[in-house]
Formats: sequence, C-alpha cells, structure tokens
Amino acid sequence: MQVTDNFTGSVTVGASDIHSFTVTTAGQPVSVTLTAAGPPATIFMGVGVGQTTTDGVCSFFSQASVVTQAGASPALSGTIAAGTYCVAVFDAGNQTASVDYALTVSHY
Repeated sequence: MQVTDNFTGSVTVGASDIHSFTVTTAGQPVSVTLTAAGPPATIFMGVGVGQTTTDGVCSFFSQASVVTQAGASPALSGTIAAGTYCVAVFDAGNQTASVDYALTVSHY
C-alpha cells in the first residue's frame, strides 16, 4: 500500500531541515515533491534524500539532491530498498530570510 508522508518546517539562512521516513517494501517507487516554499513563492530550495549519519546529518545518495522550486511534480524519484531514510530541505545559497516549506514523500 502506498504511503504519503507530509512534512512541513522552516529553513533558516544557510541551514537545512531533516525528516525521517521508513520504506517497508523494497524495489517500489519513491518520489519527493516540494509542494510549497516561501516567501518568496518563487524561491529555489535544495531537496535531498539519503541516510542519517551518527551525528544527525542527512548524507545524500549520489545524484539524490536537486535545487528546485515548489510545484506539483516530484523533484526526485526512483526506487529504494526497505529501510529508514532521511529527506532534507536546505538553503540553496539564495536565501535572505527564513523560508517555510511543505514536502511530500510517497513510497511503499
């Protein structure tokens, strides 16, 4: 059964915000969509998927981070093994103030 995890938060200048999610079925599709970000509504944010290190950092998988604007299409998609992962929203270097966001992760 497909699961959609919804995350919200704020990213301060130069920082990131990390959330964990658990995949229970290997080899199924996973997608990450930045559904809202701002102000301003046109800002580009970084989004990445990986595994959390022992010091609490989300270490992104190779080619699993992008800089994107909020929208209805997934910023990242692919297949993944069963396990616990992290997704992060981060300052792409263009923020001048805190940015609020909403993010969805769809998986099995």
